Amino acid sequence: MFPPLLNSNEKTYLRIKVTTKQPKTEYLSTLDDGTIKIRIKAVPEKGKANEELIRFLAEVLWIRKSTIEIIAWATDTVKLVRIG
Repeated sequence: MFPPLLNSNEKTYLRIKVTTKQPKTEYLSTLDDGTIKIRIKAVPEKGKANEELIRFLAEVLWIRKSTIEIIAWATDTVKLVRIG
């Protein structure tokens, strides 16, 4: 089960570690420091992996994709995501 609980009145920041080119997109675990590990099916080319991450987060959190933004480290495997 995906861990974050969102408060609709506040912005939420998530630190997410992604592994790309996987068999399917799925939540793996949450590390001790709060970093969320997610496997991404897409390849890390031309923003495809970031688009897949945003699509996945919107789906599991039941929110619009437009409320999700990668605000730091977009080209790294660890990303900072703002929701809200």
